[in-house]
Amino acid sequence: MELTGKRIAILIEDMYNEFEFWYPYYRMKEAGASVTVVGTGAKEYHSKIGLPAPGGLSAETVSSADFDAVIVPGGYAPDRMRRSPAMLKLVKDCFNQGKVVAAICHAGWVLVSAGILKGKRTTCFSSIKDDVINAGANYVDQEVVRDGHLITSRTPDDLPAFCREIIAALSKG
Repeated sequence: MELTGKRIAILIEDMYNEFEFWYPYYRMKEAGASVTVVGTGAKEYHSKIGLPAPGGLSAETVSSADFDAVIVPGGYAPDRMRRSPAMLKLVKDCFNQGKVVAAICHAGWVLVSAGILKGKRTTCFSSIKDDVINAGANYVDQEVVRDGHLITSRTPDDLPAFCREIIAALSKG
């Protein structure tokens, strides 16, 4: 399994997109990674349609040293995630340490608030394109964009390419 020994944090908050959380969660496990759910401290979170997900660990109790990558799902959860200093610190620290940071759909908001997009080539859901551009990113409209260790995608339809790119990036390092 190509990701045996790799440790991945997947962020969670209420109003997450079901596909963008569960698809990477299980795909990374299938590839052999150890996947840890990291939230803001609740025992359980609910998707936009009410699907529950485990609370996992609080972002305040983990650090970038615990992980090889962080995945940020979309939905409306990123608007809540970006209000958490601990979540932003985790994303920014992983990014600054050259670890894989992957974000899909509205998760670009977390990257904006973490201050890591300046000069980066990226994509996101179309409604937050202006936010990403205003944060200094070079926006590209394609299913997956990789700029170094930053991986981004637009929508749930892009999940196969998104997960393939995450696995490829982690398999090399």
